[in-house]
Amino acid sequence: MTIDVKPILGKMNWLFDRNNLAAKALLAVVVTVGFFAWLMPSGPSDAQNSAPSSRSPAVVSTPDASWLNPAMTPTEASLAAPAQATALAETAPLDGLKISSQSWRRGGLGSKALVTLTLRNGNDYAVKDIEISCAFARRDGSHLTDRTRLIHDSVNMKSRKTFARMHVGFVNINADKAKCALVAASRI
Repeated sequence: MTIDVKPILGKMNWLFDRNNLAAKALLAVVVTVGFFAWLMPSGPSDAQNSAPSSRSPAVVSTPDASWLNPAMTPTEASLAAPAQATALAETAPLDGLKISSQSWRRGGLGSKALVTLTLRNGNDYAVKDIEISCAFARRDGSHLTDRTRLIHDSVNMKSRKTFARMHVGFVNINADKAKCALVAASRI
């Protein structure tokens, strides 16, 4: 089956006419819109985070305990605070949280990284707001880029949960390997 394009091109002769002012104006508008669309800066996606996270899982604020116990002097309160901080730091949510399996694939015409991972929570409490960081590398192992993602879901105590094909961010076309790690989590 062959398609005759002469009737179609015959109707479009006005577009190829060099003396046609409407065709020149249409071409100028298309080129101008395309140029400005190309120049517009694209903001980071919701999955990308340009600045490293300032959160730390073991950061503990130690209030002045002398407000709670009037018999305690401020000096005694400052001595008791490090003991409280070490007790809380030992039960950090990341201690019992592990990535038991992970894989990744491309999506979105090859520019998006879609990560599938299984989180295992061995803690005696549920965790939420889990932050992961994924490092992408070339086939030879040289580093390309890092992407972070905050998972707003929760993982129950002594259980595991699989997060399938999460969009972590946009990656270089040369990325061949990915390795994700846990950064932070909150206790429920």
